[in-house]
Amino acid sequence: MNLQKKDIPNYLTYLRIAIIPALMVVFFLTPYLGNWGYYSSAFLFALAGVTDWLDGYAARIWQAQSNIGRFLDPIADKLLVATALLLLVSTKRADLIPAIAIVCREILVSGLREYLAEIRISVPVSKLAKLKTAAQMLAIFLLLLGAGAPDWFYAEISGCILLWIAAFLTLVTGYAYLKTGMKHMFS
Repeated sequence: MNLQKKDIPNYLTYLRIAIIPALMVVFFLTPYLGNWGYYSSAFLFALAGVTDWLDGYAARIWQAQSNIGRFLDPIADKLLVATALLLLVSTKRADLIPAIAIVCREILVSGLREYLAEIRISVPVSKLAKLKTAAQMLAIFLLLLGAGAPDWFYAEISGCILLWIAAFLTLVTGYAYLKTGMKHMFS
């Protein structure tokens, strides 16, 4: 295999997708693994988050954007977040309402971006949307860490609060994207 710099961002995206089933297995084995299950789930999620940042950074600095990367990167992100939220909600480690808000917004914005791309309208990611993503990723990490964290760390409570904050920011930024999209749909 002839690995070149321009291929690294895509391999990082593939790695993020491959982490998802591993996260699921470790998550469901947590009752048997004890604290190591919590640590491992949180570590896998954090690793996936780092690959998300790294693939974007590498693609920019090496000018290695590709069609497959533009297609798979947002899908990998949404699969990771949706899977983690579903796992957490299924075991009552995360609240259902903010999880639904986050997943629905991701679907809405993805569809909206696809539509706008067809009519050659680009919607840049806002600073508030980046803050939403950071809150969401940290919330999921803390909720995955959960009971494995030291008592003084309050991972579960902090994760729950951050998830609600992320859900609020999700609604605000989702509305902003929808408002922008509607201008182009009905003009």
